[in-house]
Amino acid sequence: MNLETVFGLKGRTALVTGSSRGIGAAIAEGLAAAGAHVILHGTKTGGAAAVHQRIVENGGTAQELSSDLSVPGAGRDLIERAEAIAPVDILVINASAQINATLPDLKPEDFAFQVAVNFGSTVDMLQTSLPLMAARKWGRVVSIGSINQLRPKGIVTAYAATKAAQHNLIQSQARDYAKDNVLLNTLAPGLIDTDRNAHRRDEDPEGWAEYARTLNWMGRAGQSEEMAGAAIFLSSQACSFMTGESIFLTGGY
Repeated sequence: MNLETVFGLKGRTALVTGSSRGIGAAIAEGLAAAGAHVILHGTKTGGAAAVHQRIVENGGTAQELSSDLSVPGAGRDLIERAEAIAPVDILVINASAQINATLPDLKPEDFAFQVAVNFGSTVDMLQTSLPLMAARKWGRVVSIGSINQLRPKGIVTAYAATKAAQHNLIQSQARDYAKDNVLLNTLAPGLIDTDRNAHRRDEDPEGWAEYARTLNWMGRAGQSEEMAGAAIFLSSQACSFMTGESIFLTGGY
């Protein structure tokens, strides 16, 4: 077995949404290290400049696009602009919005924002990219979900619901596009130490450490870099007989 052929991504182009930081940045750098040309994405122009620099310094290639995925149609436009650069073989849907609130405290505008970013833009991107991948008879979609899609916490009611809906969409399209060698799967992390929860960690280090110790079997938060290996697998020929599934990276839950 030639591992470079199985796991390598040379000649492939990957678009990673929300890749200016955190999990998205780590996955983008991992795909670039595996040989893919990576199209980075952030909300603001230049937001992924540091990630781009690291990729280039490590011998990879990358470009950057910006888009506010809360705007209707922005997902479709992002795919079209990426396709103008190169055919998108791999789409990693990572950008998301999480606003903590229980259902009684959930504001209509916060609900609408999370639905727009987490689900609406996913619909737009899949509607645009999947027919193109199918015509080329090769494609990989990696949706970054969450343990909350399976075991929702009340404090992230809306976020959890959008992640469950997102995976449902992935499953339905996996069925429809399997015959075209376009494979869609979900990578679902547990607690990951990113800047999204940095305020919680920094404001109460002892409370954060205790929470992490009791949340999973490993007794710690995961690191963004620990998501990259599974993302490479799901983006490569290695997952050629897998579609519509979820990989949970939770430290044991």
